[in-house]
Amino acid sequence: MKPVWIIDDDKSIRWVIEKALSREGIAYQSFVSAQDGLDTLDVDDPAGTPQMVISDIRMPGASGLDFMRALKAKLPATPIIIMTAYSDLESAVAAFQGGAYEYLPKPFDVDHAVALIRRALDESLRVEQQSAPQMEASVAAPEILGVAPAMQEVFRAIGRLSQSHATVMITGESGSGKELVARALHRHSPRAAKPFIAINTAAIPKDLLESELFGHERGAFTGAAATRRGRFEQAEGGTLFLDEIGDMPAELQTRLLRVLSDGQFYKVGGHTPMTANVRVIAATHQDLEARVKQGLFREDLFHRLNVIRLRLPSLRERHEDIPLLIKHFLAKSARELQVESKLLSPATLHFLSQQDFPGNVRQLENLCHWITVMAPGQQVEISDLPPDIRADKARGAADGDWRRALEREVAASLGRGEKNIYDMLNRSFESALIVKALEHTGGKKIEAATLLGIGRNTLTRKIQDLHLEVDGIEKDD
Repeated sequence: MKPVWIIDDDKSIRWVIEKALSREGIAYQSFVSAQDGLDTLDVDDPAGTPQMVISDIRMPGASGLDFMRALKAKLPATPIIIMTAYSDLESAVAAFQGGAYEYLPKPFDVDHAVALIRRALDESLRVEQQSAPQMEASVAAPEILGVAPAMQEVFRAIGRLSQSHATVMITGESGSGKELVARALHRHSPRAAKPFIAINTAAIPKDLLESELFGHERGAFTGAAATRRGRFEQAEGGTLFLDEIGDMPAELQTRLLRVLSDGQFYKVGGHTPMTANVRVIAATHQDLEARVKQGLFREDLFHRLNVIRLRLPSLRERHEDIPLLIKHFLAKSARELQVESKLLSPATLHFLSQQDFPGNVRQLENLCHWITVMAPGQQVEISDLPPDIRADKARGAADGDWRRALEREVAASLGRGEKNIYDMLNRSFESALIVKALEHTGGKKIEAATLLGIGRNTLTRKIQDLHLEVDGIEKDD
C-alpha cells in the first residue's frame, strides 16, 4: 500500500499525525507545503502518488484546495481529508465541492482523525471514485458562522447537498437562522444563478396567500386589476423558500402538494396549467409530525417536503459559538453605523457566553446592535448590558438552573467525544442527591432514604458503590 501524505505547514500537527499513524502501522510521507506535495505528485511513478491525503486548507503559497484540484485532476479516486482551523461554511462547502472525502476542523481528536484516515484508506483500496465537480471557493464573508460540532454537521450537510436539487426541510427554533441556511443551500447549488424567493406563509393573510404563491389573472377577484406573477413563477429555475410551512392553511397544503407531485399549478382565476421548475426548501419551528397526528398538516405533504431534513441547533446547544458571533455582529453594527466597534470585557464576554438566548442568533444580533448604540464606553462591562439580560444573571443565581447546566455538560461531553456519558453523569447525579440528603439529616440514613423515596438498603448499597463519604453518617448495625 502506498503511503498516506500529510500536508501541513504546522510542524506540531504533522508530528501528532505521524505518531498516530506510526502506532497504527500506516506508512506516511510528510510535506511542509502544498507546493512540495505538488512537486512530488507524479502519476507515472508509483512512488510519486499517495494512497490518500490529509491536508491543511490554508498554508503559505498554494492552499490545500489548490493541491486537491491538482490531485483530483490526475487521481480522481484518491481520497483527501481537508483539515482547517477556520471552521466556516465557505471552507466546508469548498472542501466538499472540490471532492474532499471528509472535512476535519481543528483542533481534532487524534483517534477520530485516525479512524477517518482508515476509512479513507479502505475506500481508496475498494473503489475508484469519479472526479467531483470543481467550483471556486467564494471570497465573500461567510454567511453562517460556527465552530460547534452541531454547526459543523450543518456545514457538512450543505456541502454534501451542493450538487443536489432535492427538497429540503429545515427545522429549528425561531431566530436560529433557518433562512440563512436556505440561502446557503441555494447559493451552493446548481441553481445559484437563478432567483432565490422567500415567503413567510405565516405572515400573509390566508385569503391572499394563494395569490402570493401562484399569482392571479386579471379580474380573478375584486381588486385584481392586472395579471400578477406568483412566487412560483418568480422563482422559476431557482429556489422557493417556504418559511413557517407548518402554519399553511389546509386548502393551500393541497395545492402545494399538487405542485410538488406533478410540477404544475394554476393561477388564481386561470385555466391554463403552468409548469414549475423550482426547488422547494421549507422551514418550520413546529413539530410537524405532531401536527400531522393532530390533523393540522397533511401527511402526504409532510413526506413530500421531508426528503432531506436538516436540523439547525439552537444557540444554547452551541455556546462555544457565542464569542465568534458577538465579534461578527459587533463589527457588522459598527460598519452600518460607521462607528468604532465596541469591545467586551473578559467578564462580559464570559457572562454572555453562558446565556441561553431563547431568541437564538436573532436575539444575539439585536443585543449586539443595542450595545453598539447604547453602551456608554468603548469597553462594555456587565453593568452596561440591557436590564433584561442582567436580570437573567440574577435569576440564574437564584434558582441554580441546574437543567441548563446539565444540558451544557452533556453537550460539552458529546463535543469532546467522551464515552459512557450516561453512566458518568448518572453517578454524579446520584452522588449529589445522596450527599445532600445525608447532610440535611445529619447522617441519618433512614430519614435520608425516606426523603429521597428509596429504601434504606438501596441507599446503603449506593453509598458503597459510589464510595461516598459524609461527616456524621450513621454506622450500619
